[in-house]
Amino acid sequence: MARIGAICLALPEVTQRPSHGTPTWFVRDRTAFVTLWPEGHHRNTFPHLWCAAPPGEQATLIAADPDRFFRPPYVGHRGWVGVRLDRDVDWTEVAELCIEAYRTVAPKGLVARLDESRG
Repeated sequence: MARIGAICLALPEVTQRPSHGTPTWFVRDRTAFVTLWPEGHHRNTFPHLWCAAPPGEQATLIAADPDRFFRPPYVGHRGWVGVRLDRDVDWTEVAELCIEAYRTVAPKGLVARLDESRG
């Protein structure tokens, strides 16, 4: 799942380290925004991501495609969304979800840097 790392580490001031035994990406080494469960986690025994999401996005994604998106344990109540990686993965969409997760938790100054670099 090196693609996830490449996507996340390309964002301003992102670091990666294990959290709860699995790869997790942080803004300024403090705030998590994406967690990868390559072997699955608890009852979700398939590879997947947990991504921070803006308000309302979790419900929208799950309603649009409940076979691909789900409400993850522990962080789902905060609006995070689970993304299955055991099916045909749309890597452009995964990149967009990771970037949106970053935007959801990053300080405004870092989001502005991201926008400048992409514009």
